[in-house]
Amino acid sequence: MANALVWFRNDLRLGDHPALQAALDGGYAPIPIYIHAPEEEGGWAPGAAVRAWRHRSLQALDADLRRRGTRLRFFHGPTLQTLQTLAAACDAEAVFWNRRYEPAIEKRDTVIKATLREQGLRADSFNGGLLIEPWQLATKQGGPYKVFTPFWKAASVALRLPPSQAAPATWPKSDDGPHGVDLDSLQLQPTPRWDAGFWSHWQPGEAGALTALEVFAEGALHAYRNDRDRPDRAGTSMLSPHLHHGEIAPWRIVETLQTLRGSVGAASVAEIDGFIRQLGWREFGYHLLHHFPFTPEQNLNPRFADFPWARVQSATREAWCQGRTGVPIVDAGMRQLWQTGWMHNRVRMIVGSYLCKHIRYHWREGARWFWDTLVDADLANNTLGWQWIGGTGADAAPYFRIFNPVTQAEQFDPDGAYIARWVPELARLPLPLRFAPWTDPLTLARHAPEYPRMPIVDLARGRAAALQAYRRIGDDDANGEAG
Repeated sequence: MANALVWFRNDLRLGDHPALQAALDGGYAPIPIYIHAPEEEGGWAPGAAVRAWRHRSLQALDADLRRRGTRLRFFHGPTLQTLQTLAAACDAEAVFWNRRYEPAIEKRDTVIKATLREQGLRADSFNGGLLIEPWQLATKQGGPYKVFTPFWKAASVALRLPPSQAAPATWPKSDDGPHGVDLDSLQLQPTPRWDAGFWSHWQPGEAGALTALEVFAEGALHAYRNDRDRPDRAGTSMLSPHLHHGEIAPWRIVETLQTLRGSVGAASVAEIDGFIRQLGWREFGYHLLHHFPFTPEQNLNPRFADFPWARVQSATREAWCQGRTGVPIVDAGMRQLWQTGWMHNRVRMIVGSYLCKHIRYHWREGARWFWDTLVDADLANNTLGWQWIGGTGADAAPYFRIFNPVTQAEQFDPDGAYIARWVPELARLPLPLRFAPWTDPLTLARHAPEYPRMPIVDLARGRAAALQAYRRIGDDDANGEAG
């Protein structure tokens, strides 16, 4: 039996794995490999939290493979040379992998595929991570979509789910070639181990992803449309890091939820469709990144090229990063991020709006911090989210909307439970003061003497300055909206 290299990347699973299945269907003995080459990912090499998750996900994948009589072989890059060397040493006739869509990776992989084919190897890539690949949809004018609703309408019509495939129960034997290096030598784990608190909240790996899907389908899905905006409730799927690392295929999620339609005790069709629509935003992010590869660094909307962002002050930036802004809902979100590697999506919008609108720092400041601290940091969706928050990207109208973090907290954390959990020094305050403790400085000083007396940027003044900045880019309609 001929050998084939199966090159694992952001697809750390064995079920629903098109590249692996292609090797098996082709009659090859798959040799699973992982190549560590962060220097090839341009200015967006994986952040620290993603690397920490990846270490554990690779451990889980290796354990799954060992139960099948093989193992995952780890190597350091450069990637092309490593693939060439391994193909020769393993007597492999083919290399299979699932596609990635980050601009630097797309360019590299194009060269890799062409070079391997020129050398006589079969080199094939597959869609292992999306419902709709970025180039499959176009507007009637032939261009990319910039607005989500028409994009998702077109995607919903074009969507064809591949059949789910279980992980192979047996594995063709092949022990040819080098066995690689130890996982620890890739140095994915941080030093010091500031991520230690993450792992009571998460189970990296394919088994953890399938468990998370089951828990969601049996629980939070039933009230998803209402509870997904409530950070004080377990109302979301918690699948985002599993999706980013490819521990579960998006079509497996959709198929699982669609099979629940109409069954006794299942969530309503509206709840199921509401969640699948949120998966559509993930697809939209990849669509935009592919067609506008400059957007991780530059505004999609060119009118913001000269927007007067404020000059970054290190003390202000650190206060935002560390959850010491004096705005409780903002601080709760930033502390949740630091302690768990994740933040509720509604709170991501609130903390982002405070940074980009009230403080008026460039959205890249927030994007870079999230990139390093989120276990689900994904270039397509991190870029989409921050450009949406900053008002500079797709589907951002009204871009001059400025969230009021006090009213947002009152609406979405009405009992102050989220704030009390992540900013525990405020738990003893009367409920109204948990949202705006600076309004009663004596009570704040008595119960939470270490908490900032005032927000680092006053909400009213910050909002007024932001609206003035929007007027400077020539939009007469920028009268502002309260969030």
